[in-house]
Amino acid sequence: MTAPGMLHGVSLGPGDPDLITRRAWSLLTRTDAVWTYPVRSLRKESYALDIALRAGLSAPAQHQALLFPMTHDAEKLARHWLKAAETVQALLATGQDVLFLVEGDASTYASFCYLARVLRELDPAARIDVVPGVTSFNAACARLQLPLSEQDDTVAIVPAAYGIAAVEKMLDDFDTLVLMKVKPLLDDLIDLLARRGLLAHSRFIEKAGSPVERIVHDVASLKGSKVNYLSLLLVKNPGRERGELVRGCRKKTSTEIEEDENPNDE
Repeated sequence: MTAPGMLHGVSLGPGDPDLITRRAWSLLTRTDAVWTYPVRSLRKESYALDIALRAGLSAPAQHQALLFPMTHDAEKLARHWLKAAETVQALLATGQDVLFLVEGDASTYASFCYLARVLRELDPAARIDVVPGVTSFNAACARLQLPLSEQDDTVAIVPAAYGIAAVEKMLDDFDTLVLMKVKPLLDDLIDLLARRGLLAHSRFIEKAGSPVERIVHDVASLKGSKVNYLSLLLVKNPGRERGELVRGCRKKTSTEIEEDENPNDE
């Protein structure tokens, strides 16, 4: 009896092939594994596959697109996730390892999360491996030369689809806000940032690291324009009022250090 293969979620980074990790590369250069990759529509190319091809790799003889449609229809999504998982399960049953190519990081807002979950529901014994990668927001911070966080900064990474009211509330609680998938709400987000005086502290980046990467420092100039789905806003909130930190979880003052070194001094 042939032992089933293993599913590998192979993170490729956000767009620059040089950000593919050595571990991912070693899997991608295997000749005995099947490549699978997500597409939003059967008429569209796979962004994940494009990253691998731009790295100089060639797809193996056996490779297959898996459809992960862009929709909020829960029933439709579940149907396509199940179909993708069943396709992978059938490939694994032949004893072949299956690589699922993922742009960004496989554990961060990635189609691989759904694939792995449904595959486990079909077969709790399924062997699954996740190869971590560079996220779009880490790459964006590097390209912008802006730290994601410093010292005791609080950070929130959220899809903008939660809405303007939710984003505004988070501005009161976080020093850095990474807003993912901003396309549908971009104009409203720009209005919010203008109202809060944060436009000068905001940056927009689209398809970070790819040949068509776009960085915009003047975020207000984007109002009324169309942007790609793979875009984000990085918002720094320097004027946020911070609460008290728990003692022992922050850098001690010189007086506190002296007290710790001389606990019996009265």
